Amino acid sequence: MLAARDPGNGTGAVKNAISKDREIPNKDDLQTYNYAVAGHAGTMCDADGELFIKPCTQSEVDFYESAHLSHAKFAELMPLYIGTLSLNESTDQATIHAQIPDLVEHADIPDSVREEIQSHLHLDERAALVQESNEKAVIPNPEKWTPNKTRKIATDRAVVLENASFGFKKPNIMDAKLGIRLWADDAPAEKKERFDKIARETTHKKYGFRVAGMRVYKGSTDNSELDKEGFKIYDKDWGRFTVNEANIVDSFKKFIFNKAAGIDKGLGKTIAGLFAQDLQRVQEVLEKEESRMYSASLLFVFEGDGEALREAIEEAKAGAFVPEHRRGSTRAPVANHRVDSGIGLEEDDLRESGIAKDFGDVEYDLDEEEDSDEESSFPRIYTLKLIDFAHAAWKPGQGPDENVLLGVRSLLKIFQDMSE
Repeated sequence: MLAARDPGNGTGAVKNAISKDREIPNKDDLQTYNYAVAGHAGTMCDADGELFIKPCTQSEVDFYESAHLSHAKFAELMPLYIGTLSLNESTDQATIHAQIPDLVEHADIPDSVREEIQSHLHLDERAALVQESNEKAVIPNPEKWTPNKTRKIATDRAVVLENASFGFKKPNIMDAKLGIRLWADDAPAEKKERFDKIARETTHKKYGFRVAGMRVYKGSTDNSELDKEGFKIYDKDWGRFTVNEANIVDSFKKFIFNKAAGIDKGLGKTIAGLFAQDLQRVQEVLEKEESRMYSASLLFVFEGDGEALREAIEEAKAGAFVPEHRRGSTRAPVANHRVDSGIGLEEDDLRESGIAKDFGDVEYDLDEEEDSDEESSFPRIYTLKLIDFAHAAWKPGQGPDENVLLGVRSLLKIFQDMSE
C-alpha cells in the first residue's frame, strides 16, 4: 500500500519534534556521514545509520520548528525533524550515541514512527548516558566574508533528522540546488557576486537549478571510476562545468537509467514517474506558501540496485512484508518505511497520476490508520526531500517563492519526459 505519513491525530501532518537542547559531553570523533553528495562538511549519522545529524545555525532550527508547527503541508516535504543537540569540542560518538534514544523517546513525532526508529536503535546495547558537559563552542564572527574552504559550519548546534538514505541497499542520490538567486538578503557583497557568477555560468540561469552532486551505483563500467562501494561520484564541479543546457537531460538519464545496475528502461520510467508525481506535489505546496529559500535543495534518493529495486516494487504490488531475517546484516538496513517518499498525497492524486497502474492492483487507502507494523514494513523504493534551510524564512504577504519554483517546475518537466 502506498500511504502518506500521518501522525494519527487527524491533522495529516508530521508535527515538530520540539525538545530541549541536550548538552553532550569530541565532536571530531563522531561517525561521518559518507553519503553526502553536496553541502557542508561535518555532517554525521548515528552509529545505526537511521538518524542524520547536521550542524546548523539557530535560524535553520527555527525554520524546521516553525514549519512543523504552522506549515503542515510544507513540513511533509522536509526530512522528519527529531530534535536538536548541542555540540562542543568534547562531544564524541559514544556520548551522542547514548543520548539519541532519549531524544527520540521525547520527540513530538507519531508513535508509529517513534517505534520504527527505536526498532533500529539497539537500545539494550547502548551505554548509559554520561554526565553532561556545560562547555559551549566558541563561534567566530568574522567581519569580512571569505569562502569557507573547509565547508564546515561554525556552530554549537545540530539538528537530528531522519536519514533519507537509510533503508536502501545501494542508494542512488542526487542533490539539485534550487533558484537563480542563491544568496540571502544579508549576504556580503563578495558572496553575492560569487554566487551570481555561478548562476550565470550554470544551468541555474535557464532552469533555476543545478546538480550539486550525484552518486550512482555501478555508474561506470570502468572499475577505476567507482568508489569502494561501487558508486560513481559526480561532484559539484561536474554539475558546474560539465552539465549544461545541451546535455542536462542526458545527465539526468545517467542517474535514472542504468543497465549495468539492472535498471532497464521500463524500471527507470517507473522511478522517473514516481519522482514526477512528488515534484508535482512540491510545486503545489510551494505555490500556496509565502516563503523565501536561498541555496535550498531537492534531494532525490532511490534504490540503485536493480534487483533490489524490482523486488521492492513487487513486494509493494503484492502487499508483502519484509521477513525479519531480511532485515539483518546480510543486506543494508531495511527501515520500516512505506514505499512512498513521505510526501503527503491525496488518493485522487495517486489515481490520476497513473502510478496506480505501475503498481498493479495495489489498494490506496489514505484514510486508514497507519499504526500497524504491517503497513510500514516495505523496503525502500525512493524518496524526495526538500533540504538545506540555513537561509530560509517565511515572508507573509510576499507571495510564493518563484525563485525556487522555477527550478521545481524545470525538474518536474525533465522527470515527466523521462517517464514517458
